[in-house]
Amino acid sequence: MAIHKVLIVDDARPDLMNLERIVSSAGYTTITATNGQQAVEISKAQLPDVILMDVNMDQMDGFAATRAIGGDAATKSIPVVLVTSKNQKADRVWAQMLGVKGYVTKPYTPDQILNAITACA
Repeated sequence: MAIHKVLIVDDARPDLMNLERIVSSAGYTTITATNGQQAVEISKAQLPDVILMDVNMDQMDGFAATRAIGGDAATKSIPVVLVTSKNQKADRVWAQMLGVKGYVTKPYTPDQILNAITACA
């Protein structure tokens, strides 16, 4: 699968802007959302190739958004990579149970983000 469009979801503006800079500098088209509910809506409307999702967000956290995206026939095939400060084993296990394709902890390097995206191809 060729990756062209990446949805970036983070409620912290500096993190969102940093991820957008990293991803767009690598030549990908970016779409952004600032909470899980927006991520669910945008994923249905835009059908991105990959979603980079924070976990700790208002309105709907990244775990709930990932579950909603994975449970919808229109979006269930979109790979989700969690980009989060949550680094406990339980968080990683829960993420695996939800079917995430990658898990990157903050702070991260640009290479970690780009490698996670290419691993979804």
